[in-house]
Amino acid sequence: MEKIIKLENIHQVAQEFWQEFKHRKVFAFDGEMGAGKTTFIHALCDVKQVTSSVGSPTFSIINEYISPEGKIFHIDLYRLKDEEEAMRAGVEDCLYSGEICLVEWPQRAPDIFPPDTTYISIELVDPATRKIHAE
Repeated sequence: MEKIIKLENIHQVAQEFWQEFKHRKVFAFDGEMGAGKTTFIHALCDVKQVTSSVGSPTFSIINEYISPEGKIFHIDLYRLKDEEEAMRAGVEDCLYSGEICLVEWPQRAPDIFPPDTTYISIELVDPATRKIHAE
């Protein structure tokens, strides 16, 4: 999947994302600071009808949201040094819980992800445009 995202079409792209990856649970989002990882994750949560406030878990590491389909874990590994620190924070428990996990900065702890993880890169094209590529 490769899509161009602008704020005007972000929810449409999020809807298409969930249709394409409806049987997947763990998603690892890569992209430079400011590329739009959290913004796209917010749109994904909107499409899943999350009613609680969706925000960056940079300091809490893990945010848990509830949707009509179940839990969604939003995880940000930016502040972690390695896999051991991620495991102590409970990240691995989330990744293997069977619930949806949306993870930012996966390169901080690459060895803890399940083999069926879907990797997504978000690239800054210009100030209003992003390119998303999912494998």
